[in-house]
Amino acid sequence: MLTDYHLHLRLDEDDRPPERSAFTTENVEGYVAAAKKAGIEELGCSEHVYRFTDALEIWRHPFWEQQARDDLDAYCEFVRTTPLRLGLEVDFVPGAEDRSASLLDGHDFDYVIGSVHFLGDRAVDHDGYDIWETEGDPDAVWRRYFETLAEAAGSGLFDILAHPDLVKMWGRARPHPERDPRFYYEPAVEAIAESGVAVEVSTAGLRKPVREIYPAPAFATMCVEAGAAFALSSDAHVAADVGHAYESAVSAMGDWGIEQIAVFERRERRLEPLG
Repeated sequence: MLTDYHLHLRLDEDDRPPERSAFTTENVEGYVAAAKKAGIEELGCSEHVYRFTDALEIWRHPFWEQQARDDLDAYCEFVRTTPLRLGLEVDFVPGAEDRSASLLDGHDFDYVIGSVHFLGDRAVDHDGYDIWETEGDPDAVWRRYFETLAEAAGSGLFDILAHPDLVKMWGRARPHPERDPRFYYEPAVEAIAESGVAVEVSTAGLRKPVREIYPAPAFATMCVEAGAAFALSSDAHVAADVGHAYESAVSAMGDWGIEQIAVFERRERRLEPLG
């Protein structure tokens, strides 16, 4: 089986009301057709939580305040009229676990994807809030990123951890630590093993400056050795990216010893053969 649970119907720069462009039957049909062509059997939508006004109860970062325009209930109701699984990508905000849980518990998701984009008020993947402008020590950034990812894994909020080594996104355009990266992965891998959260294999990194699948082979191998489950996604923001580079991803997963992928419904997980 192949899945693509991490996709977005809304373009980042689309300021139009979603019912005019993003949350429409025509738009969904484009994604479904692309999935069929790629041999993907289960497709799910997971819009960013910060797109919704409800998210401002969790965090009031300037970026979230700028982005929060949509209604979460309306999004959920729309997705339930489509063939898509209903998901949500939720940034992990340390200290806001109870508020995040309250928002999630009020909706009937098939799965929730957790992600770490921000460390404090600075981002690892957004040049408008670039953490490297205020923090020049790559050891400190990488250490903090994976410690925060470990907190996210242990929070119990999420079914899947998205693009788990997102901190590498800029590739060599940002400083890299001199230590073996496995040193930084270790706390996250331990938390993943203890919590049982699934790790996302994402081809989105191939479309980013790093030009590498998330997670890196060493990180993936550590997770396999720890007994982790895995999900497969493209993080598509347009239909053309659904299933992007899946042949490469499935081949890499086989090399890492991954034989099954996680499939979700109403936040219940089962494992299916990969491929």
